[in-house]
Amino acid sequence: MWLKRLATDRVARGSRAPADAPLVVVEPIKSALRLAAVNDAAERLGLTAGMALADARAMYPHLMAVDADRDADADLLGTIADDADRYTPLVAVDGADGLMLDITGCAHLFGGEVALARDLARRLNGHGLTVRIAVADTVGGAWAVARHGASSIVPPGGLDQALPPLPVAALRPAPGIADTLAQTGLRRIGDVVPLPRAALAARFGTDFVTRLDQAFGRADEPISPRLPLPAYVVEQPFAEPIALERDVLGTIGRLAVRLARLLEQRGEGARVLQATLFRTDGTVCRIRLGTSTPLADPAAMARLFVDRLAAVGDDCDPGFGFDIVRLSALAAEHRDAVQASLMASDRTDLAHLVDRLGARFGLNQVTMAVAQDTHIPEFAVADIPAHAAATRPSAVSGLAFPPAAQDCVAPGRPIRLFDRPEPVEAIAEVPDGPPARFRWRHLLYEIAAAEGPERIAMEWWRDDAGQALTRDYFRVESREGVRVWLYREGLYGRETAQPRWFVHGLFG
Repeated sequence: MWLKRLATDRVARGSRAPADAPLVVVEPIKSALRLAAVNDAAERLGLTAGMALADARAMYPHLMAVDADRDADADLLGTIADDADRYTPLVAVDGADGLMLDITGCAHLFGGEVALARDLARRLNGHGLTVRIAVADTVGGAWAVARHGASSIVPPGGLDQALPPLPVAALRPAPGIADTLAQTGLRRIGDVVPLPRAALAARFGTDFVTRLDQAFGRADEPISPRLPLPAYVVEQPFAEPIALERDVLGTIGRLAVRLARLLEQRGEGARVLQATLFRTDGTVCRIRLGTSTPLADPAAMARLFVDRLAAVGDDCDPGFGFDIVRLSALAAEHRDAVQASLMASDRTDLAHLVDRLGARFGLNQVTMAVAQDTHIPEFAVADIPAHAAATRPSAVSGLAFPPAAQDCVAPGRPIRLFDRPEPVEAIAEVPDGPPARFRWRHLLYEIAAAEGPERIAMEWWRDDAGQALTRDYFRVESREGVRVWLYREGLYGRETAQPRWFVHGLFG
């Protein structure tokens, strides 16, 4: 698909100038403003891309000229590519003004290749875009016919007749090769085909021979889709567009039933779901969400999109309505059958809660505190994404601390643990004993009761300086009733001559 007038069509769509008025798009090239694109009316006047604007204005003083905007052109091409997803999920961008669509296995859904090409051209022409569409067996053949051929549809096996009359430039050779061949009288593809391939490769490089083979189908040329190919896809087209939210959600619910059947057949569940809403004006709205566990329940899928659509709001404006609704599983994983039990029910409910929160706020925004395999207090619990933690037994049971701490009569860890221990000034009656008083945040506290020590040897690899000092923790209560968790860093006389004291948390 070649959008020859993409730049001028973009300008004309937002301009009130007559459609048949000459229009050019200019940009600075080699210290001079030159024509980067011209419309049909300007081309009929003899204006071509590359001409200096001063020369064009000398011929036509009232010529309408607009500065080039490559970013706007790329955005428009992306919008067109989004709309082309209605025909096939394999859509690739081809340069700055073209698209490649792999319609293998999709054309029959639209009445055949001719009907598909006609419908695509009708849609783009209706949006004020000039397009040339070609259908062929190969990517190179379709590219050549779209830009240089007369017929748009090449029948299967017809490239041997369609390509030879075309110019050598239709093979997409490296710059300069087509001109060099023309100087020797080789202007058409048919003039190059009979030549010895070894001589062509030696003179013009192997890339030129590869392009020739790709055009005729003797070498593969895959396209690179701009979007990942979904693992499962179901869709529903409409003869009349729908615009009401309940109709969209009802359609997604019915598509979820069909998608669940496909997933069940392979024993898989969806991990990333996407609803794609194709608007009649070519705008596409994509609603994506993730799941904490492989999901194959259609009711749960539909419920997630209810929450997600409520969060999206006006970002998915129906406009004049949607004429296609598509539901895709972008990623799927093996799903084991779950034995019905109290624990399984809890895990299922937790996963569903995580999914619903993730649908509203984003799956990575929902975190859960999970106990870690370490005895260092500040690393004993970690906040990790809930969709990764929901399947862990420790997360489901709600353990926030190691089991040993749960068995203590007194709390093994304070209710509030600081992110970073705060230094204090402390005085102890004996070097290795509990503190008698300490100064914290400019206030002096006298110790009324103390319990400890609880000795924790630090992990040496956590200290960048290579000094992993032992900690002695004390649970102390001041005469004012302040209960804190203090520790002394370093063993007196063995690890350091002057141990330091820190407050690590507060008890209730």
